[in-house]
Amino acid sequence: MDYAGGARMRVVELGYQIPAETYKINRATLVEYANAGGDQNPIHQDETIAKSVGLPDVIAHGMLTMALAGSYVTKWAGSAAAVTEISSRFTKPVVVPAGVDVEITISAVIDEVSARQVRLEITAECAGVKVLGMAKATVSLL
Repeated sequence: MDYAGGARMRVVELGYQIPAETYKINRATLVEYANAGGDQNPIHQDETIAKSVGLPDVIAHGMLTMALAGSYVTKWAGSAAAVTEISSRFTKPVVVPAGVDVEITISAVIDEVSARQVRLEITAECAGVKVLGMAKATVSLL
């Protein structure tokens, strides 16, 4: 079934694989996110502190990764108002070395369809490693 939601047509069919999108982040992105969200934990900006607590390098905020997944779902849904629920667990950190653009690839498959909503199973990967677990979203079709 095709559904005209928001500004575009989209396929709403059990098992449909929504095309993946890749987002690039870097150290500047982490600073911008920390300033916007108020999470100034130094493991997201200071290499020395990140390594002193056993991390390989500075890591992205888990909620930044989740926000990218939310943006991906919202784009597919056609509006933020259509996204009625989104959740996940943070399974692996996104390591962000200095001077590098790190790519996070997000995709989803429709795993439940009703007359009123669809549920998506979301995959978020960085360097081939899943960074979100049990990631789901519910999108209203009304």
